[in-house]
Amino acid sequence: MRVKVSRKAHFNAAHRLYNPEWDMDKNQSVFGLCNNPNYHGHNYELIVSVTGDIDPVTGYVMDMKLLKDLIKAEVEEAFDHKNLNVEVPEFQTLNPTAENIAVVIYNKLKPHLDSSQELEVVLYETPRNFVTYTG
Repeated sequence: MRVKVSRKAHFNAAHRLYNPEWDMDKNQSVFGLCNNPNYHGHNYELIVSVTGDIDPVTGYVMDMKLLKDLIKAEVEEAFDHKNLNVEVPEFQTLNPTAENIAVVIYNKLKPHLDSSQELEVVLYETPRNFVTYTG
């Protein structure tokens, strides 16, 4: 029996959406306000879900304390109160769109899970704009 368990978390971060191969006019037309050279911030909301079989001994798919600690170590400590473009190595050459942030989070978490478990990352950039990545 496969069950999905989920944990919510959040982090605050600044970023700028910008393609260095384009001039300022093209960046502005594509990214608009998100192209602010002085950056801008979001209060990101994150939902991490792990799907797997229920362990017959513990009754868990995954110990939620372990999931909480994993999110804290791999996501919150790496991203919270950071300028993603400047302070997070994964975004030195990768545009920190919500889509790319979700993929980076997935790639940071997935190696810590059992290979039989599925991972889903839902990242809210605003209350109305969110992305989902499942690998």
